[in-house]
Amino acid sequence: MIHLKSWGACWLVLLLLSAGCASTRSVAPTASTKTSKKDQVVTISTPQGDIRLILFDQTPRHKANFLKLAKKGFYNGTTFHRVIPDFMIQGGDPNSKDDNPNNDGAGQRNEKMIPAEIRPELHHRYGAVAAARTGDAVNPRRASSASQFYIVENRQGVPRLDGAYTVFGQVISGMDVVEKIAAVPKDIRDRPITDVKMKMKVDKLSKQKIAEQYNYQY
Repeated sequence: MIHLKSWGACWLVLLLLSAGCASTRSVAPTASTKTSKKDQVVTISTPQGDIRLILFDQTPRHKANFLKLAKKGFYNGTTFHRVIPDFMIQGGDPNSKDDNPNNDGAGQRNEKMIPAEIRPELHHRYGAVAAARTGDAVNPRRASSASQFYIVENRQGVPRLDGAYTVFGQVISGMDVVEKIAAVPKDIRDRPITDVKMKMKVDKLSKQKIAEQYNYQY
């Protein structure tokens, strides 16, 4: 297992490869969680285009936390600071708002963590949204970063990460944008040469409209 940065502690996605360094069908909620006829669609706007996603009811802490941050503008101005083609794109670190690229991905000191909500029915499929975290050595309970997340860009998914990270959402539109971001020029740390900044908004829509507009099945 290879850590995100060998030069310091940071939030990461563990990359299980033999060498190298760095870090669809939709999954439907269970019947017991279908308590509302509406859901919230998160739109992530980037220079490459818009990505839209929904968050799973099976991971209520992660869903509530992400929506709270998105609604209050926390993510606006943060970047996708780590991109790996055929793997994933990672972002959401508030450090990426400053002018020091070296601390991107490190997270903030004393950052709170979200207890893991790893569910066996939620997998690292193409377009899955999951929470980054520190490694098992310092985080045996696999608690998640309070803000950093990643989107699976590999078309076959990344099943080797199942059971190790909390998957809490799914992209329902804009995977072509995710692929464009994964392909941008980057440095040796997998950080884009030109910042890929994001801005988020949240819209409440009926589940029927989401299903019809985005071909997503609850």
